[in-house]
Amino acid sequence: MSRVLVSNFAMSIDGFGAGPRQDRENPLGVRGPELMDAFFQTRTWRAMHGHEGGETGVDDEMAARSMAGFGAWILGRNMFGPVRGPWPDEQWKGWWGDEPPYHVPTFVLTHHARAPIEMKGGTTFHFVTGGIHEALELARKAANGKDVRVGGGVATIRQYLQAGLIDEMHLAYSPTLLGRGEALLPGIDLTAQGFRCVEHVGTQNAMHVVLAR
Repeated sequence: MSRVLVSNFAMSIDGFGAGPRQDRENPLGVRGPELMDAFFQTRTWRAMHGHEGGETGVDDEMAARSMAGFGAWILGRNMFGPVRGPWPDEQWKGWWGDEPPYHVPTFVLTHHARAPIEMKGGTTFHFVTGGIHEALELARKAANGKDVRVGGGVATIRQYLQAGLIDEMHLAYSPTLLGRGEALLPGIDLTAQGFRCVEHVGTQNAMHVVLAR
């Protein structure tokens, strides 16, 4: 069966996975992009956006690993876009332009139905109104044996953790203090779920910690 992974999810030292006051101008919240500095500097990130150059060390190896080999993704609605409530129209198609970085079926959790959207590069967004278990069932079927990545945001990952459905998490801790925002782990006992640290490596820009059950 497909494993369910969280991969290269950026965190602040004080435990926040996004800054406060997310909106169209601040999709990761105020100061949220600071958490992603290590990723933004990698050759993998730059290549995804059609640019040359970039860091090629451990951060890049982790970034490349986090984007490869998945058969499907699951996203919360905030990870798809800033639109709230019923969809007013079909214009908004995600934060990433015509060719999103997923390249596989991608399932978006929402309370409001919408027809699938086929994008360039192999990404098709499917909108799931039945909750996290329905999304995972559909993602596993689409993944055809490959792993499923829960991409975020914080609230979505917390739901899957609280339901005991995550098999492995790679958290990339940025040397940043946010002070406030969306915290990932409060109230979740990872040891009770059987998680242990199976890999950790530090760089100038991040501490990569992999937890598995």
